[in-house]
Amino acid sequence: MNVTKSAPVVSRELLIPFILITSLFALWGFANDITNPMVSAFKKILELNNTQASWVQMAFYGGYFTMALPAAIFAKRYSYKAGILIGLALYALGALLFYPAAAFEQFGFFLAALYILTFGLAFLETTANPFILAMGAEETATQRLNLAQAFNPIGALAGLYAAQNFILGSLQSDDLDANGNPIYDTLSESAKASIRSADLMVIRNPYVILGLSVIAIFIIILVVKIPETQEEDDGGSVGSAIARIWKGARFREGVIAQMFYVGAQIMCWTYIYQYAETLGIDNQSAVPYAMTALIVFLIGRWVCTYLMRFINSGKLLLYMSILAIVFTLGAIFIQGQAGLYSLVAISFCMSLMFPTIYGIALEGMGNDAKYGAAFLVMAIVGGAIMPTAQGMILDIGGSGYADTTILGVPEVNFSFVLPMLCFVVVAIYGYRSYKLSNDVI
Repeated sequence: MNVTKSAPVVSRELLIPFILITSLFALWGFANDITNPMVSAFKKILELNNTQASWVQMAFYGGYFTMALPAAIFAKRYSYKAGILIGLALYALGALLFYPAAAFEQFGFFLAALYILTFGLAFLETTANPFILAMGAEETATQRLNLAQAFNPIGALAGLYAAQNFILGSLQSDDLDANGNPIYDTLSESAKASIRSADLMVIRNPYVILGLSVIAIFIIILVVKIPETQEEDDGGSVGSAIARIWKGARFREGVIAQMFYVGAQIMCWTYIYQYAETLGIDNQSAVPYAMTALIVFLIGRWVCTYLMRFINSGKLLLYMSILAIVFTLGAIFIQGQAGLYSLVAISFCMSLMFPTIYGIALEGMGNDAKYGAAFLVMAIVGGAIMPTAQGMILDIGGSGYADTTILGVPEVNFSFVLPMLCFVVVAIYGYRSYKLSNDVI
C-alpha cells in the first residue's frame, strides 16, 4: 500500500532561514507597541497639546503609506531577501536617529526618525509575508504563515513591557505630588529644561538599543544563505496591474474598510492611556490595561479563527463590528472603571478585522494580489490620520482630557465616537461582502 507523506511545514534545510525571517514579525510588533505610549510621553515632556502629540502616530503610520508600494515593486524586481535587507537598514537608521533627536531636543527630529523607521517596517511587512509563503510546499503555506504571525504579538507584548519598565516608569515629567498633581507643571524653566533633557534620553535609549539589535539581525541575514526567491514576471506593467485591481468593488471597498479599521485600532490602543489618566491612573500603571487589551486581542483571534469554520467571514466581520460598536458606546457613555473595561473589550472584536478584510479584498486577484497587498498595507495610513482627528477633539476644552463635557461625558470619552464611526464602515463592508457571496443576509 502506498502512503503519501505530507510535506513538512518547514523543511530542515530551510529551518534557519525560516527562524530568521520569522524574527522580523516580532520586530515590527515591538516597534508598533513601544510607540503607542509615546504620544502621551512626548505631550508631557515637550508640553504639547493633544493634536501636536498625535503627530507621533501621523509620522509612524505615514511611513507605511509612503513606502508600501515601492516595497512591492522592489520585491517584484529583486529578491525578497534584498527587500528585507533594505527594510532592516531603514528600520535601524530610524531607530538610531533617536540619538541626535534627543541631543537636539526637537520634536520634529523625533518625528522624522519615526517616519524613516516605518519605511523599514513597510518593506518588512510587504516582503516577509510572501517570503514565508514561498519557503516550502504550497499546501503548507498557510500553516507556515500562521506560525510566523504568532510571533508578532510576542514582539508587541515585549514593546509594551519595554515602554512600561524602561521608559514610562523612569520619566520625571510624569511625577505627581502628594495631592496627585503633576510636579513638572509647577517647576521653573531651568528645572524643566533639566528634566526634559533627562526624559528625552530615557526615550532615546531603548530605540538606540533596538537599532543596534536590528543591525545585528541585518548582518546575520546578509551572511546566512537564504533562498533567493524572486517575484515572477507576468509581463505586464505595474500601471496595468494597478488599473485592473482598482476596477473591483470588493478590493476598492476593502482598502477603505482597512483604512478605517486601522484608524480605529490605533485610536483605541493609543488613547487608552489618556482615558485611564482621567480615572487617576498614571501612564505606567495604565500599561497593564494595554497589555490586557492585547491579550484579549490574541484570544479573539483564536476564537474567530475557529468560528470561521462555521460562519461566513463577511458575516462574522459584520457581527464583530456591531459588537465593537456596542463596546465603544460603553467606553463613551459609561464613566469610571467600567468604561475602561469596555474600551479594553473592543480589542476582542478587532482581532479578526485586519486579516479578514485583507483576505476578502484580495480574493481571486491571482498574480495581481502582490500590488493589492501593497495598497492594503498603504491603508495603514488610517493609523496616522484618525488619531490626529481624535487629538483635535481632546483639545476642544484645553490640553487636558476632561476640560469640558460633550453630550454629558468628558471630551476623552466623547472622542471615541471616531472609532465607533470607523466600526460602522467596517460593518458595512462585512455586510456587502457577505451579501455578494450569499445574495441575502
